[in-house]
Amino acid sequence: MTHRPVESRGLAAATSIASPTRLLTAFFTLALAGCAPDESGTVEATELCPGGDARIELPEGFCAQLVTDGVPGARHIDVAPNGDVFVARRNRRENNQTVPGGITVLRDTDGDGRADERADWGENGGNEVLLADGFLYFAPDDAVLRYPLEAGSMQPAGQPDTIVSDLPADGNHAAKSLALGEDGSLYVNIGSPSNACMTEARTPESPGMDPCPELDTRAGIWRFSADALGQTLSDGTRFATGLRNTVALRVRPEDGELYGVIHGRDQLDAMWPGVFDVEDNTEMPSEEFVRITEGADFGWPYCFHDPRTGRKLLTPEYGGDGEMVGRCSDKDMPMIAFPAHWAPNDLEFYTGESFPERYRGGAFIAFHGSWNRAPNPQEGFQVVFAPSSSGGFGPEWETFADGFRNEQDADAHARPVGVAMGPDGVLYVSESVNGRIWRIVYEGS
Repeated sequence: MTHRPVESRGLAAATSIASPTRLLTAFFTLALAGCAPDESGTVEATELCPGGDARIELPEGFCAQLVTDGVPGARHIDVAPNGDVFVARRNRRENNQTVPGGITVLRDTDGDGRADERADWGENGGNEVLLADGFLYFAPDDAVLRYPLEAGSMQPAGQPDTIVSDLPADGNHAAKSLALGEDGSLYVNIGSPSNACMTEARTPESPGMDPCPELDTRAGIWRFSADALGQTLSDGTRFATGLRNTVALRVRPEDGELYGVIHGRDQLDAMWPGVFDVEDNTEMPSEEFVRITEGADFGWPYCFHDPRTGRKLLTPEYGGDGEMVGRCSDKDMPMIAFPAHWAPNDLEFYTGESFPERYRGGAFIAFHGSWNRAPNPQEGFQVVFAPSSSGGFGPEWETFADGFRNEQDADAHARPVGVAMGPDGVLYVSESVNGRIWRIVYEGS
């Protein structure tokens, strides 16, 4: 299913759900063959691929194999040249105690697509893992660490170096995302701790602080050296600003430029009931897929993107009335405006050859799913694909992987959080509810 900008599709088409026809057909075919789901809902889908997970809806010819279902706190992932899957694990609460996260490494030794060896290490949880040049970069909330890693090893070769320390991590949106540039740059997302930089946080009709002091140290992308040790925030350069929280961050191999998908603000109707209603809040603001150039300003907290008009509007905290553009007229714009509150959490550019030609050069984005579309249905628990267009992106996009949440249930059995390509062109997806990892393979139509 292909999507166009909201202004050309209308509000009723602002979100979509992939057709279940193919999934149901596969399910009943397997059931008739005497192959039924187990208690976890998985099925040995031999018609699709060994170990296929029938819950995950994909385009024709694709199959999601369950690599593992036991990595609690799973976040971003990366895949080594030998196929080992490295998973960042967040710290989590269990039985009123903090369980430290770290790094998990998964290995498939018999080629059946399912991990049968595992290593866990690290002393603190984090959001990001990146493999590069014999190192593993790992991002706890307040630092960037670099572990030495020998080729083919599941364990680090020594203690980590601290590349950057003392990063801001108080309040909300503390998780750090990383991207590595070809010139040795290390890009770090530092999310805002607030919704809209209000004088009194999340208090109805509280005005915004002007200028917003958060922009000095947060709500932007900072650039550091990937090789220098002992850096702090003051050693970095604020590369771009006005990005509330860009958990999905990646350098595109084709052009060497930085891209991201921004989490928009929440609670327009709850904070400003005289200006916005429930329907406004359900549809606004966009989750923005952006090219991030040096010096770019995407406008937060003063501005938000309205997918219905394609404009950046002045926020009510700074005098906006739902129509006014004002100081937002010169802010940088998105390439694609995704539906509101879907929570984009990872981004991967497809450079492999195992998927059909149309996927090459395109972008896969993992959306964690909404919480702020109520009382309307929560949406966005999916992986989408944005094909490249004339070397760039937009406006079209499509649902690629769905079925992570049953619309009749309050909760999702899975919430996509990480996406990465393996050396063989297979796409890996992680999720945060049960710690499942899938590998999506193309078996042909």
